[in-house]
Amino acid sequence: MPDVNAGLLFLLAITSMEVVRRDRRRLGVELEIPFLGSMRAAAQMVSYEVSMGFALICVLLISSSLNLTDIVMSQNEGRFADMGLGVLSWNWIPLFPMFVVYVISGIAETNRAPFDVVEGEAEVVAGHMVEYSGMTFALFFLAEYANMILVSILTSILFLGGWLSPVGFLPDGFHWLAVKTAFILLLFLWARATFPRFRYDHIMRLGWKVFIPVTLVWLFVVTVWMMSPLSIWS
Repeated sequence: MPDVNAGLLFLLAITSMEVVRRDRRRLGVELEIPFLGSMRAAAQMVSYEVSMGFALICVLLISSSLNLTDIVMSQNEGRFADMGLGVLSWNWIPLFPMFVVYVISGIAETNRAPFDVVEGEAEVVAGHMVEYSGMTFALFFLAEYANMILVSILTSILFLGGWLSPVGFLPDGFHWLAVKTAFILLLFLWARATFPRFRYDHIMRLGWKVFIPVTLVWLFVVTVWMMSPLSIWS
């Protein structure tokens, strides 16, 4: 992907097409179960995309840019970065609630456990993929795992300094982005092995009644923080 000024906006526009893709899966089937599964998938993705969007607004306020390179380099500035402790200048510390919300919303967005009720065997019998098999079925899961990697890379870039080294005496490089991406993917697997599958009404309540209020409050806190004399980004 080229280093365009609106790179983050471009990625958000492309990933938002996932809602349309899931919703259109029901057009070629005749059963009611795929229809219900597709509608549940679309509703779940829309719910958590809102909280992810508010979390991204906080990052954009701090970096003042939609360019992914500028977002990463803005995390290499400040007192701690000058002291060689770059890990303390990354966005995950001042935006820790947003970091947690973004990671959990990413798990729900990619339909991974414990948020995989769309195709849960005990729920709606593979949901929107009931009448698919073979290579078509494999491509659906390939897209989901590719989406997991994309969310992990974006999390590393937005909150964990991207390709920046955590300490000043080690050189920056792509290998740091790979390590951070692998760490976020580990969180995906950790959540799958730790938590039982949530009920669908609990998933929707978490998205609308918990994450969205939290992100709105922290967005207000960051805005006031940036305008105050105590701002760490001035």
